[in-house]
Amino acid sequence: MNTQLNEHILDVRDLKMYFPVTRGLLRKKVADVKAVDGVTFKVKRGETLGLVGESGCGKTTIGRCVLRLYQPNDGQIFFEGEDIIPLPEKGIREVRRKMALIFQDPYSSLDPRQSAGSIVGEPLKIHDMVESPIEYRDRVDELFRIVGLDPSMSDRFPHEFSGGQRQRIGVARALACEPSLVICDEPISALDVSIQAQVINLLEELQEGLKGLSYLFIAHDLSVVRHISDRVAVMYLGRIVEVTDSQTLYDDPQHPYTQALLSAVPIADPFIEETRERIILQGEVPTPLDPPPGCSFHPRCSRVIPECSQAVPPLKTVGAEHEVACIRV
Repeated sequence: MNTQLNEHILDVRDLKMYFPVTRGLLRKKVADVKAVDGVTFKVKRGETLGLVGESGCGKTTIGRCVLRLYQPNDGQIFFEGEDIIPLPEKGIREVRRKMALIFQDPYSSLDPRQSAGSIVGEPLKIHDMVESPIEYRDRVDELFRIVGLDPSMSDRFPHEFSGGQRQRIGVARALACEPSLVICDEPISALDVSIQAQVINLLEELQEGLKGLSYLFIAHDLSVVRHISDRVAVMYLGRIVEVTDSQTLYDDPQHPYTQALLSAVPIADPFIEETRERIILQGEVPTPLDPPPGCSFHPRCSRVIPECSQAVPPLKTVGAEHEVACIRV
């Protein structure tokens, strides 16, 4: 992890992404799914920001908005100092060359009809990154070696690789155009535990070797996020409720939701595991179709007061680069 550089490569401001719900033959809009509802965060050049939360909280939607695979309803996304939301398709193509995505499922994200070498090299052709077949082959071989694969395996097809090897192919493809930002969308959740550590270590080694490479690491496993992230942003129902450096988040969580999440993470020490406090959340996660008024977490919060349902709490600073969206903190 590299925190020496302070320039922000990504600056997301009040991002909103709503998906319309339609009914009837005329497809009349009757409601909105508020997948992302006013999210603000920054990623420094060379750092890893972990984005965590339960399934359906909007993590993946944020990643797709940053890549402009979705057109946000509102907000701004500054990438390397430029707001990319108003950009036309031609401008977006150039921006996407500097970004990359590592998919969650290595089994479905690779085209079974293409060889591994063709999969890794395809971005080089799309963005005109090579000038000759020899240069193309040399670059593909180099990418294979970078991610720990033998270049002689490039003629094989995806079904001939293990899950961990497939994800390494996905990582090599993401690095093909030398991006400055890589969005990792739960890249290890579909892998065996023994393989997860290998992929995480690979991502850290790549960041160390490729100076200036930044990660937006989307996950729901807090133990994994702690290992790889410099800072962590915790999401709940389309909003960020707490953001700070990873050590502070685990040592001194402030938001009730963060505290509940951490209390569910297993600890290897059986004595600590048996004696520590468990926080059991009541009820279910509200639907983003009709989120509760005020703080979206208040129906399940043990510290709720009447004011919690009256206004959406903004992120406020409670320490050095530590922000919490809770009126009780």
